[in-house]
Amino acid sequence: QSRFHETNMKLTDGYSRPKFNSAAAMEWLCFRLDMLSSFTFAFSLIFLISIPPGIINPGIAGLVVTYGLNLNTIQAWVMRNLCNLENNIISVERMLQYTTIPSEPPLVSEEEKRPDPSWPAYGEVDIRNLQVRYAPHLPLVLRGLTCTFHGGLKTGIVGRTGSGKSTLIQTLFRLVEPTAGEVIIDSINISTIGLHDMRSRLSIIPQDPTMFEGTVRSNLDPLEEYNDEQIWEVSLG
Repeated sequence: QSRFHETNMKLTDGYSRPKFNSAAAMEWLCFRLDMLSSFTFAFSLIFLISIPPGIINPGIAGLVVTYGLNLNTIQAWVMRNLCNLENNIISVERMLQYTTIPSEPPLVSEEEKRPDPSWPAYGEVDIRNLQVRYAPHLPLVLRGLTCTFHGGLKTGIVGRTGSGKSTLIQTLFRLVEPTAGEVIIDSINISTIGLHDMRSRLSIIPQDPTMFEGTVRSNLDPLEEYNDEQIWEVSLG
């Protein structure tokens, strides 16, 4: 119970932290608006008192003073609604942004284009004139890369930070689509098959290990494609 209470308080604090900052900024804005309204109202009163008699009708002057008493309330209400509108319009901006994001290729390719169940049998990766960029307006990260990784061998890729090592891995899993060129694994161009057909046949060990919620078995076999004997054989091997 104490652990649950501590976790609940941490999550509540994390949720309330941006709310507190937003409320504090709003109160500071309202305070400055009140000060501005007070100075404006005081200046108007001094102006009405200091002008010679007969220039302004006393009834009009009294009406101005009456409406001036509500100036700070109206100004604060307008500014508060404008700030809320500016904050909420971000949601509309995100929705419009998501509608312009191009869709990923299909998960499953057509039946005649689906790879053989044993693919990839050899694991040979042939990269031909590969060019990759993260956005149309950004420069190329990989510029005409051509190489071959033979199956059954351990190959190391070295380079300085930003040289494109991670980009190459993302391209192999089609997290980033090539701008030009092709990647061929065991005589099949990976751009011609579905994402699920391709990604389900490849494996990756990330730099930072992550344990998902559940048992160790569910982490080793999240798709439940193997029996316990096969998992034990791989774990002990």
